[in-house]
Amino acid sequence: MKRLVRLLVAVCMMCAFGQVLAQTTSLEGKKVLFVYGGWEGHEPRQCMEILKPWLESQGANVVLSSSLDSYTDEALMSSLDLIIQTWTMGHLTAGQESGLTKAVRGGVGLAGWHGGLGDAFRGNTEYQFMVGGQWVAHPGGIIDYKVDIKDKKDPVTKGLKSFHMKSEQYYMHVDPSVKVLATTTFHSQPESPWIEGVVMPVVWKKHYGKGRVFYSSLCHSASDFSVDEALEIMKRGIAWAALSRQQAKEKEE
Repeated sequence: MKRLVRLLVAVCMMCAFGQVLAQTTSLEGKKVLFVYGGWEGHEPRQCMEILKPWLESQGANVVLSSSLDSYTDEALMSSLDLIIQTWTMGHLTAGQESGLTKAVRGGVGLAGWHGGLGDAFRGNTEYQFMVGGQWVAHPGGIIDYKVDIKDKKDPVTKGLKSFHMKSEQYYMHVDPSVKVLATTTFHSQPESPWIEGVVMPVVWKKHYGKGRVFYSSLCHSASDFSVDEALEIMKRGIAWAALSRQQAKEKEE
């Protein structure tokens, strides 16, 4: 009986998630470049394989790339609606950084999670300016922590309640201009007792030129996407960011 009740609750929650996502935007016809690679510890390919089928089920045209040189392909970059990146660490050449930042400034959306966006290209400051934050630590490693929804009206987090993760809790340096949608509170760790009570942004959105940028620090590995709220937040954030070019065109008109 308890199992049936849990199943019904899960079904109802997913129906509500679907309704909010449908209200957010449609990915139908959107061209998405999915760039994956870098440090293998964050399972870039496995994470891509979770999100790619969903994107295609929503009608998106997905282009996969395991090379940062995609950012130098002007014809490709000018044809996109959205870039999803999961590439931890590494370095962007001047041409790669210029191609990526130019596209987003011009109206291409950008979305990503955890180290794939927030711990990429540590030496590229313009890239970090665009993303809105940079990872600096995950005290305690893999730990249990709580995610609190801060903005309950935004389409990305509407209808969601606080939830728990067992993963890396990212301590980040964050641009104060981002719109924070969810936070987490740190507790003292043996190596960093001074972080007790620090409230840190976990999910945010921002603009970079005409482009929409969405980031979630959740999901260290592919298995973390099994947390319904973490996956739903990422889906909604992707959908929001994909409207960048459409919004830019509407403003011009």
